[in-house]
Amino acid sequence: QVQLVESGGGLVQAEGSLRLSCAASGSIFSIFSINAMGWYRQAPGKQREMVATITRGGSTNYADSAKGRFTITRDNAKNTVYLQMNSLKTKDTTVYYCAVEQGPRRSWGQGTQVTVSS
Repeated sequence: QVQLVESGGGLVQAEGSLRLSCAASGSIFSIFSINAMGWYRQAPGKQREMVATITRGGSTNYADSAKGRFTITRDNAKNTVYLQMNSLKTKDTTVYYCAVEQGPRRSWGQGTQVTVSS
């Protein structure tokens, strides 16, 4: 089983930047079996939505709302995924969750709050 620890959330003014980090830990087998890593977010009363994902090989996928503003990167040696968020808007305010995929299984972090003030 993989454990995920997120960091980097907080309060920022509109048009500011934040970088989220998510470090995965666990057994060698569990870490080796991670394929995709990604970031999702969920506003109160809404479904969790994908923000950005990245495969072990570096292929990325972004939600339309994130394209051009957010960048996902991954350090396989550190088992860590990052989300650089620039030009933040008030509508980006919500809880962001890290996730990893091991085959059909997806594991979640505890979430980190991002608040963008106007």
